Amino acid sequence: MRKKNFTLVEIMIVVAIIGLLAAIAIPSFVKARNVSRANSCINNLRLIDAGKEQWALETDANDGDVVDEVGVNEYLKSGAPGCPSAGLYVYNPIGTDPTCDSTSLPAHALP
Repeated sequence: MRKKNFTLVEIMIVVAIIGLLAAIAIPSFVKARNVSRANSCINNLRLIDAGKEQWALETDANDGDVVDEVGVNEYLKSGAPGCPSAGLYVYNPIGTDPTCDSTSLPAHALP
């Protein structure tokens, strides 16, 4: 009785198909990861903005006043958030939105 084994051509076809599927899936995965990081960063900016507003109400700060980042972080549940894209958050004065100066992705800003 003869054993049935895979031929080299069959194995090469399977490897080529797996390579093609990976070539299609990996760029989509990278794009989805970058979009997720940007959305997380924008959400952190919203939290910082809300903390700034609460801090400004507590301290009677006016538009244009410099923000005390340590004081604002007390209004955030987990303290100062970290940018998922390894950027730094700039709180900016009262009345202006906070920004992120991420170098790995385009700069994030509140819509």
